Amino acid sequence: MAFLDVVIVTYNSEDVILPCLSSLPPSLPHRSIKIIIIDNNSCDATNEKIRSFSQANLENIETVFLENAGNEKFTRGINQGVVQSDAEFVLFLNPDTVLPETGLQRLIEILQEDEKTGVVAPQLRNRNGGIQSSCRRLPQRRDVLFHALGFNLVFAQSRIYNGWKMGDFDHRIPCFVAQPQGAFLLTKRAVLQDVGKFDEQFPLFFSDVDWCRRVLQAGYRIRFSPEVAVFHHQGQAVNTHRTSSIFSSHKSFIRYFWKYETGIQWFIPNSAVTLLLIILGIFRCFAAAVHSLIGKRC
Repeated sequence: MAFLDVVIVTYNSEDVILPCLSSLPPSLPHRSIKIIIIDNNSCDATNEKIRSFSQANLENIETVFLENAGNEKFTRGINQGVVQSDAEFVLFLNPDTVLPETGLQRLIEILQEDEKTGVVAPQLRNRNGGIQSSCRRLPQRRDVLFHALGFNLVFAQSRIYNGWKMGDFDHRIPCFVAQPQGAFLLTKRAVLQDVGKFDEQFPLFFSDVDWCRRVLQAGYRIRFSPEVAVFHHQGQAVNTHRTSSIFSSHKSFIRYFWKYETGIQWFIPNSAVTLLLIILGIFRCFAAAVHSLIGKRC
């Protein structure tokens, strides 16, 4: 049994997967790691690069590689990895990340300091060193409208219009938060046993929001730890299919409230949801253009 299991879902990740995998051993030196990779039928060189890494026979590193015959989506891939996992600590990791030396070692130490801390997440940075806004509050119903209309872009630092994505929060400060971005979630075996797998009714987006909400409901805390900074190629997979990704995100946003806001159910049939998402998507594109124009003038 490894000390840490790392679950990674790949899909056409040839440009990012090797730097990610290569950063794992020095991030947790002298400890055994099992890297569980689930590929969703990539059509580039992702699989070849994963095999080349697994054949390197690195000390204390075991690689488990599952290749799906089709694109089973991100959340189902994560759950496939959970089934293969049995270590004391589990890391859910995006393939477009690069970890610093001894970074995992430090985060595991933080996770062990308090039994009620169930999840730890690092600061995420762009390749140029810029800090990404990676922490979230649990969304409220009003955030559906603000996000879809792009108000969160126009009023980026507002606690009201961008409160869900914490535009008012300083990402240099350690803090207990409701939901860090799912690109990097480090947890304990006990938490995973209490909370369970990710909910597959959210195939790509909001499965991390839903899972973190259940972590909090189970009585655990989630710690944002900027003591460790991880490089993240933000949106690498999403930007490849941007239109469909935005539509899927809005749909999962509404589905999230269907799950938790009992009694309202929105009273909207699927066809009306589709039309609503198209209209809101148009408004969001307009807001993004306004935000870009303002930024250029400044």
